[in-house]
Amino acid sequence: MGTIIQWIIVLAIIIYIASRFMPVKGIENITATQAKQKCKDKNVQFIDVRTPGEYQRNHRKPFQNIPLYELKQRSSDLSKDRETVVICQSGLRSAKAAKILKKQGFRNISNVKGGMSAWL
Repeated sequence: MGTIIQWIIVLAIIIYIASRFMPVKGIENITATQAKQKCKDKNVQFIDVRTPGEYQRNHRKPFQNIPLYELKQRSSDLSKDRETVVICQSGLRSAKAAKILKKQGFRNISNVKGGMSAWL
């Protein structure tokens, strides 16, 4: 009986960890090159979720800075109907930001894999 419970706990932990890394429907992971190509499209909104200090040191147009910790409060400033490209330094915070936006009803979200570190 104890072995079955241990296996259930292990399985639950594995499912939880796997779910954290699984892509979310409606969120596309794109390369920095693909993001650069989208920069020409005026119908796309670009969000940089790094801290203001990180953004000031190194940012690209047309990304606007909305730090991850402010995203929930400031998402009403964005259009849920427009494509949204999200970036951070490495792609981890922007992946979290993309999930936040998805939960708030945004439909077409792209996360830049590798973030600004991949933007050469």
